[in-house]
Amino acid sequence: MGAIWRFYRDQSFMLKMSVGFLLGIVVGLIFGESAGVLSPLGDLLLRLLNLIVIPLVIFTLIAAVDQLNPAKLGRIGGKVFVFYFITTGIAIVFGILLALLIRPGVGLTLPDAQIDVPERPSVVDTLLGIVPNNLFSALADADILALIFVAVVVGLSISSMIHSGEERISKMGHFLGDLTTSLSEVTFRVLNGILQYAPIGIFAIAASAIGSQGLQTLISLGKLTVVIYGGIVLQFVLVYFVIMKIFGVQIREFFRNVKDAVGTAFMTSSSLGTLPVTMKAAKRAGINDEVASFSLPLGATVNMDGAAIRLGASVVFAADIVGLDLGFAAILGIIVTGTLASVGTAGVPGAGLIALSIVLTQAGLPIEVVALVAGIDAILGMGATATNVTGDLVGASVVDKSEKRRLAKLI
Repeated sequence: MGAIWRFYRDQSFMLKMSVGFLLGIVVGLIFGESAGVLSPLGDLLLRLLNLIVIPLVIFTLIAAVDQLNPAKLGRIGGKVFVFYFITTGIAIVFGILLALLIRPGVGLTLPDAQIDVPERPSVVDTLLGIVPNNLFSALADADILALIFVAVVVGLSISSMIHSGEERISKMGHFLGDLTTSLSEVTFRVLNGILQYAPIGIFAIAASAIGSQGLQTLISLGKLTVVIYGGIVLQFVLVYFVIMKIFGVQIREFFRNVKDAVGTAFMTSSSLGTLPVTMKAAKRAGINDEVASFSLPLGATVNMDGAAIRLGASVVFAADIVGLDLGFAAILGIIVTGTLASVGTAGVPGAGLIALSIVLTQAGLPIEVVALVAGIDAILGMGATATNVTGDLVGASVVDKSEKRRLAKLI
């Protein structure tokens, strides 16, 4: 058993994940719905990842922020948010344009299924929700945006203590800084153990999903799938590659370093669940810990380029089904609303459903279209999530490059 374990442990993470995913597809196709018996193994992986996400976000973010002065934090935050809004806006345009070219909804009809749409929050409620009423409730509910807010506030407080002119306060600040750094290291060690189990969980998730859904949904809605994956390709080539080229990021080396995170995002369809792997990938890519620890947890919650592509394509898809020609004003409204919806609802349960219903409502289209899109949600979700995580890492990388250039000029 020891030799088998060592052989397994020494294989590359991506190889183990790929083998687990492919085996899961084969088992799902062979055994059909009976493969659902494996679902508890997949649920265990998701539970383990969810278990580690909160301490990872809190401890790494506090450890990063307490080393920053407020001016630097504001500068990094401003760059990160500008990147998120620009790339998300471009992503939704790609989704709309490709859907207008291919017209994926022509010939389809609305399903009879009843749609229970969660109540969507107002802009004010979304902003207020960032500040939790109760820290323990935020922890229990895994309210990532609220926890990010708390971690930033605590990190800034420790930073002010470290830089205090009073020696006693400064010593306490250094103690708390060392403590959060130590807790962050513990979290990463636990994470390493979880990642050894990840390929088994991926095998189970793939087998149970394919076994229950089959491939008919891909056949019936293949055009929409082509549109969304085409938009993802454009987002990579015309946005990410170009931005990295401008900022001097070596594209081939970058993707060699982050392939584990992108692959895990594709297989799990969870940006937050992939966050532990994304943080490790950022280290391999040489992204500064201060930038990565701040931008990646934030990006996993609010930066949704892949989701924006899905929104743009799905609205045109819905318009085709009901025979509505979208004018320029309607398309402009979709771009603005979709960009804000994909960012503003990212931390809300049922985020994809809420975001799509917001955009469909804004465009005067029936939200019942959500039921059609849900039929291939697993297939679309994999590509969209991989795009989300790639966007997070590209954003962190170019902001890091920008900060390093700024420092070089000062020297």
